[in-house]
Amino acid sequence: MTEIRVPTLGESVTEATIGRWFKKAGDAVAVDEPLVELETDKVTIEVPAPSAGTLGEIIAKDGETVAVGALLGQITEGAAGKAAPAKAPAAAAPAAAPAAAPAAAAAPAPTTKSPPADTPQAPSVRRLSAESGVDASTVPGSGKDGRVTKGDMLAAIEKAASAPTPVNQPAAAVQVRAPSPADDAAREERVKMTRLRQTIARRLKEVQNTAAMLTTFNEVDMSHIMAMRTQYKEVFEKKHGSKLGFMGFFTKACVHALKDIPAANAEIDGTDLIYKNYYHVGVAVGTDKGLVVPVVRDCDTKSIAAIEKTIADFGRRARDGALKIDEMQGGTFTITNGGIYGSLMSTPILNAPQSAILGMHKIQERPVAIAGKVEIRPMMYLALSYDHRVIDGKEAVTFLVRVKENLEDPARMVLDL
Repeated sequence: MTEIRVPTLGESVTEATIGRWFKKAGDAVAVDEPLVELETDKVTIEVPAPSAGTLGEIIAKDGETVAVGALLGQITEGAAGKAAPAKAPAAAAPAAAPAAAPAAAAAPAPTTKSPPADTPQAPSVRRLSAESGVDASTVPGSGKDGRVTKGDMLAAIEKAASAPTPVNQPAAAVQVRAPSPADDAAREERVKMTRLRQTIARRLKEVQNTAAMLTTFNEVDMSHIMAMRTQYKEVFEKKHGSKLGFMGFFTKACVHALKDIPAANAEIDGTDLIYKNYYHVGVAVGTDKGLVVPVVRDCDTKSIAAIEKTIADFGRRARDGALKIDEMQGGTFTITNGGIYGSLMSTPILNAPQSAILGMHKIQERPVAIAGKVEIRPMMYLALSYDHRVIDGKEAVTFLVRVKENLEDPARMVLDL
C-alpha cells in the first residue's frame, strides 16, 4: 500500500480543503496522474499519484479540511504481493518487545529538558502560533534545550486540526442567519463557500481586528503617463511582446517611494519590526474563485517592460488557476487596481502581514487649476491604507506624495530622483 498524503503547501499554509476527487475507490491510476484537488487560501492544486496501482480507501472526503501531511487515501500497488515477505520480519519485531521489557525497566526514564522561561521563540514558531491559534508554550519542544521548533509547531497544528470538533461548541463561534420566509427560501440558493473564500473572509477580518488601519488619499494627474503610453505603446509591444499598461509605472513609482519610506516596506513580528531591503510587489488579480495576489519579485532591479510582462503572465495564469503557491508568497507591498472595474475611490484593506497597500482607481477627466487657469486633466484618486502601528501619518502622506510626484514626472524615476 502506498499512502497519499497532503503535500507541503508552502510557507504559512498549514491546511487545505478537499475540492474533489478525480478517481473513485477501485479505479486504476498511473504514476503522477492527478488524483485529488486541494483548495488552499492561496491557490488550488492537484495531488498526483505517488505510484501506479488501484485507488483503495479514500480517507478524506470532498469538503473536508485537512492539515499538511494528513492521510488522504491509499493506493494498492500491483507489486504489493511481492513486497509483503520483505516486510514480514519487521512486522514480527513488536512481538519480541515484551521480552525485553524487564531489562528496559532498570534503565532510567528519559527526561525532557525545558527551556528557560525567558528563552525567546524562533520567528517561525511565533508566526505559526499567531496564524493557527496554537499556543507555542504548550507544545513539547524537540530542539536544543527543549526549544520548540517549526517542525514541533507543524505537528501540533496538524494534531489540533485532526482533533474532533466538540459537539457543544459555542453558538457564537458560527454566524447563523435567521430563517427566511417560506416564499423567499424557495427562491434562494445555498452554496458552500470555497476554501479560498473562507480564508479571504477570515484573514480580512483578522486584519481589521489586529491592525491599526488608516487610509490617506491623494490624486494624480495622469497626463504625462498617458501621453508616454500613447507615444510608445506600438513600439513597446513590437519589441517586448507585451502591451504597455499602467501597472509597470505604478510599480516603479511605489518602489522609489518605498526606498524613501522604508516603514511602508516593513512588517511586525512579535515585538520586532522587520525592515525589508528588497521589493517584492504583490499585484491583486480578481478571478472567478476570488482575489489572488501573485508577487513580482525584485522590482527594483526589473525594467518596466519586465514588470509588465510578468504581470500579464500572472493575470493569464490566475484566471486559468495555474498559479503556483510560491508565486503568491513573500510580498512586501501590494497594489490593487479597482479602476479596471470602474471604482472612483475606495479604501483597500491590508494584505497581512504587510504594513501598506496602494489602491489605484478609475482615470476620470476633471477640471483642475493649473497655473491660475482651469484645465481638463485625466485624474486618478490614489488611496494608501497603512498600519498605524508601523507607519506614522507623516510617513504615509509623504509616501503617497512621492508616488504622485513620480507619476506626474516620470523622468524622476529614470533619473532616480
